[in-house]
Amino acid sequence: MWWIYALLSALFAALTAIFAKIGVAGIPSDLATAIRTIVILVVAWGIVLARGAYRGVSISRYTLVFLVLSGLATGLSWIFYFRALQAGKVSQVAPVDKLSVALTIVLSAVFLQESITWKTGIGALLIIAGTLVLITK
Repeated sequence: MWWIYALLSALFAALTAIFAKIGVAGIPSDLATAIRTIVILVVAWGIVLARGAYRGVSISRYTLVFLVLSGLATGLSWIFYFRALQAGKVSQVAPVDKLSVALTIVLSAVFLQESITWKTGIGALLIIAGTLVLITK
């Protein structure tokens, strides 16, 4: 079942790039990011409230710190992504953004002690190579 969610995530990430490129035309990229963030905030809290996901949950300080750090990283990612979309082609910006997959593999090994198998390593190298093919002229 996880792969269905992952495919839907990929589909909506692709639509995000297309809609964002159109949306940043003529306005500052930071304003576009702020508008997008408000929409995400409303949708996310709507889902939490509708499902009652807030009931009976206790969040530790440790968990909260890492969720805040994740939020900061997400915000910075979006700010830089929108700036890149405003300045470049979606067909070049999106592949560079997806280098995050290869970076995540490396960082998961460093910080989470996840093992990198040959298959994972080759996959990461192919992502990097594919990105280089797509962005070079």
